[in-house]
Amino acid sequence: MIRISAIWLSCLLGCCFFTTTQAQYFSMDNVRRVTIPFRLVRNLVVIELKINNKGPYNFVLDTGVGFMLITEPTLVDSIKMEGKRTIKMSGFGEGDDFDAYVTPPLKIDIPGLISHNVAAAILKKDHFSLSNYAGIAIHGLLGYEFFNHLAVNINFTDSVIRVSEPKNMRFFKKGTSIPITIENRKPYLNTKVVYANGTAINSKLIIDLGAGHFISLENVPNKNALQKKFISASLGMGIRGLISGSLSRIQEVDLGKYKLKNVIAAFPDEERSFSVPRDGNIGISLLKKFDIIFDYPNGLLYLKSRAGFGAVDEHDMSGLWYYAAGDGFNHLIINKVEPGSAADDIGLEKDDEIVLINFRAVSEMSLQHIDELFKSQNGRTYLLRIYRDKKYYNIPITLKRRI
Repeated sequence: MIRISAIWLSCLLGCCFFTTTQAQYFSMDNVRRVTIPFRLVRNLVVIELKINNKGPYNFVLDTGVGFMLITEPTLVDSIKMEGKRTIKMSGFGEGDDFDAYVTPPLKIDIPGLISHNVAAAILKKDHFSLSNYAGIAIHGLLGYEFFNHLAVNINFTDSVIRVSEPKNMRFFKKGTSIPITIENRKPYLNTKVVYANGTAINSKLIIDLGAGHFISLENVPNKNALQKKFISASLGMGIRGLISGSLSRIQEVDLGKYKLKNVIAAFPDEERSFSVPRDGNIGISLLKKFDIIFDYPNGLLYLKSRAGFGAVDEHDMSGLWYYAAGDGFNHLIINKVEPGSAADDIGLEKDDEIVLINFRAVSEMSLQHIDELFKSQNGRTYLLRIYRDKKYYNIPITLKRRI
């Protein structure tokens, strides 16, 4: 199971596996604008859609993937398709490559939109366990095809997505516009990153709506010299396993007229090469400080700051990785305890179940809410009821800021 504070969904593939020469995209269905509700679930933007008249299914909207990916293997039977073939896929993390089906074009039903030639890969085995991570059923990821012909406004204030042709989009009167490039079906921007020691580096970053972190900085020379206080940590889960590295804070990231200060940054240990050279990626924890418009056709990203834009950001202060288990995702199981963390200090262990937090059943709480509790305030204490070896224990945990 995974805790995707940095979900690394952008790290799926460097190649496009579709052989069709037909463009894959969505268009408007005889309307000027479409409004799509979404749920923010553990920093995942989740929308509902149908496939081949079956569903609805929950899909994560993710600019970091270059193709539609179905992560729930049982859908191969549910959506009744013919002509699928098998390919070999690979990704970051430790582990072997794995198999997936490639589908023929599917009918993707999002009210108000029409899909054109949109195919998908279907994992033969669920390598992400996104449903356990999110605490709700997640069936896949929708990326480039959703964005490539339209302007897409993601409003985190109202939890809606407004879609139109670029000429009909109501762009922000106040805010900023940033040039972007679309390379290998993913969006990139160039900006200045100021490290903890004051070093400023012009950086090319992928705009990764599916990555839960604030910013990840990769292939950085002398990164230890660029960080002051940092912790070693598991940064997330790639297709092939855990990605290790360190977490620290950097002085500043510039996004148009906005200068974001004291930003939490992830530094992966493993140096990697990419089909499109880049210096890192911006994740949703940074992006959701804004209401956003992606305009792929015109190569622009529009940002308008939201309430609380200047608030100090916090990392998890518990040191717990956990996931939802059971048919109703109503059991909260610890998957990992970070060394030196608050949870490690009180002796919590892998496979412990958290039953209550301050006498409230976790089955009545969303995982997003639990995440926020564990980021809330340095020194705050919660009483946990833990189930271990068929016994219950009441254990207080005092949150501890580590970066």
